[in-house]
Amino acid sequence: MKRYDRQMILPEVGAAGQERLRAAHVLVVGAGGLGCPVLQYLAGAGVGIITIADPDVIEESNLHRQPLYSLANVGESKAYAAAARLHGYNPEVELRALNVALDPANAGGLIAQADIIVDAADTFAASYTLSDECYRQGKLLISASAFGTSGYLGGFCGGAPSLRAVFPSPPTNSVNCASAGVLGSAVGSIGAMQAQMTLAVLLDFSPSPLGRLITVDLKSFEFGGFSFLNAKEPDWHAPFISISELRQDDVVVELRDASEAPQLVCKTALRLASDELDLHDFPPAHRIILCCRTGLRAWRSAEALAKQGYKDVALIADGSG
Repeated sequence: MKRYDRQMILPEVGAAGQERLRAAHVLVVGAGGLGCPVLQYLAGAGVGIITIADPDVIEESNLHRQPLYSLANVGESKAYAAAARLHGYNPEVELRALNVALDPANAGGLIAQADIIVDAADTFAASYTLSDECYRQGKLLISASAFGTSGYLGGFCGGAPSLRAVFPSPPTNSVNCASAGVLGSAVGSIGAMQAQMTLAVLLDFSPSPLGRLITVDLKSFEFGGFSFLNAKEPDWHAPFISISELRQDDVVVELRDASEAPQLVCKTALRLASDELDLHDFPPAHRIILCCRTGLRAWRSAEALAKQGYKDVALIADGSG
């Protein structure tokens, strides 16, 4: 047990805590700027099983903030490269690499197998999909987001309110690290805090980080936070679904124009701009599906439709076009 001597000395860990870590299964969604430090510290701490889900390949532009990888890994699957590197760190950990994107079709099965879920994804559609399914299954979710030099992290679901209870409205824009930029040390710091929050839950720290949101500004070195344990779940929301979950009687609306998405999301889809929705009469007995690239336009359009009385609405975030 020499590997874990320094952490087992802590009264918060000890032999019993180390056994709890060894028996735990953590699903980490995303092996990028947040996911790399999360994975390194969870593997280093001796978490028994770590499942890594990420569909991306390593690019040279990733390397400044994703230190699990090297130039030799460029072009490889992030999930498989991360698992191989982590095995070298700690061969006692069982690493399960999945070169897949988290979506509403596979979220339920992946979450059901794990004890705690770490949201290190880089899209808000994936984050809300994780939150919805974790809330349904009663699973713990440690979610974080980082852009530029700032971000937040928090402990959701599993008895605490969901991400929707804290952020019930769509984001103002769909920026990501590629469009907004990010400082490697900043996102790494937030990822390390995300790992700490995950370990705190697994080790049953008191007070628990569940129901707690922490904000971080690493340009001004300002830290904030608040408890959201009393936050209320929204009365209504439009869930994300996958293309495979479309039904024959769904009314599918393609919000992307032909230059953005030459092929419709499905053959029967109507191509309408967001500002044309209020001019269209939708059959009230059918579910309305709104599709765009990130899910942001679809979410905003769903809110507009809900004000008109259409509540049976779902969203598709189709990043392929």
